[in-house]
Amino acid sequence: MSINYTDYVATLVAKGHAAQKIAEGFTQEKVDQLTAAVAYALTQPDVALKFGEDLVKESGMGIAADKQAKMLNKVKGTYYQMKGKKSVGLVEADEKTGIEKYARPMGVIGAIIPVTNGEATPVVKSLMALKTRNAIILAPHPKAKNTNWAVTEMIREVLRKFDAPEDLVQSVHPDYVSIDTSAEIMRQVDFIVATGGTPMVRQAYSSGTPAIGVGTGNVVSIVDGTTNMDDVASLIIKSKTFDNATSCSAENTIIVFEETYDAFVEAMAKQGAYLIKENTEDKQKMLKTMWPESPENHTLNRHIIAQNAADIAKLADVKVPEGTKVIMVEENGGFSDEFPFAGEKLSPIAAVRKAKDFDDAIQQTLNILEYQGKGHSCGIHTTVDERVTRLAEVIPVCKVVVNAPQCLTNSGSWTSGLPMSLTLGCGTWGHNSISHNATWKDLLNFTYVSRPIPSYQPKDEDLFDEEIRNAFI
Repeated sequence: MSINYTDYVATLVAKGHAAQKIAEGFTQEKVDQLTAAVAYALTQPDVALKFGEDLVKESGMGIAADKQAKMLNKVKGTYYQMKGKKSVGLVEADEKTGIEKYARPMGVIGAIIPVTNGEATPVVKSLMALKTRNAIILAPHPKAKNTNWAVTEMIREVLRKFDAPEDLVQSVHPDYVSIDTSAEIMRQVDFIVATGGTPMVRQAYSSGTPAIGVGTGNVVSIVDGTTNMDDVASLIIKSKTFDNATSCSAENTIIVFEETYDAFVEAMAKQGAYLIKENTEDKQKMLKTMWPESPENHTLNRHIIAQNAADIAKLADVKVPEGTKVIMVEENGGFSDEFPFAGEKLSPIAAVRKAKDFDDAIQQTLNILEYQGKGHSCGIHTTVDERVTRLAEVIPVCKVVVNAPQCLTNSGSWTSGLPMSLTLGCGTWGHNSISHNATWKDLLNFTYVSRPIPSYQPKDEDLFDEEIRNAFI
């Protein structure tokens, strides 16, 4: 049976618009009640664990307990950030300018959901839409379609319980999940929030519909030896093993100062990391296992994505010690498809490089990001504040994470000031329209009311200094 994707999506969008028209009349109290109810219901530990288990089983990726933790933290964090904040009606009034700012919904949001965060992203994006009185249609990855449907059905049940239109949150039915459906959603909705691979994000931007998308992650982290090496190892291992590195935020390359390299390798080994050295047969085995068609293209072997390190080693016929959590591969060569360990690996595999000094580390970071991952984030383990400042001023990324686990920090956490989000803007460096972590505030239109005020036009003597004025006499 052939499927008319245009008609199917049109039905979803029409139902979304009808529900959104009702939501447009919601008070702030009603909006806040719905977001609280959804956040609470979906973060019950047994519920979060079940969805984590379901997604691991369906996708074959990640770790159920880590997905549960992601649900508990990211969903609660998302709700915490919006709790008590105004998103209905008058949200700001400036007495000096006389301008009033009114928050308005956008309509029907299309949300593209990645398989890597297929458990928490549907909830986070639904909360963002409900807070802003929008409707949302969730378009999942084919390997997460059943989990996404179950999550959506639970959210809809909560909406019914609190007398709100269930069609404020809809999902593509598992039987209709496809690239064609997602493309049609992007054409028909009022706004797109796209989280996923670069080709999909670019499709969102070229759909003709206003969109927020995110860029490719390929995080570089610098270790300069000025902090406790055991602590550094612990933070990197924690980040690189979380959910088997499904996150685009995990460390992909670690650049270590030469004088502290051996100490770093030793500290990592004590905590379960295994090093594969440059110019070895094992390195070639790992390379051909992870990128079977390298160097012709840089397509990752889907069978290694978000798998544990021991299984990847077995697939590559590389012997590693029992209990190995992370595999480090020396890559001191170039920065291209001929040296694919310089790119994103979506697994507990990290490249390690030596740097002569901080200037060398900076240059290598720039080279890596020019190859892949520009705009996303980088990190450093240091006690030298000037080095942090230099990274922020020179490296083309939107987030610099200092002395912390990358993947547990740059998408927001309870111990960082970054907003909790699963849609991380990468700025124009990453071909994105935003350079911050997307939150509910990005799903609002604003109406500005202007009233007459006394003139504030200054005289030239007050506006321009004497040097400038005299230059034109």
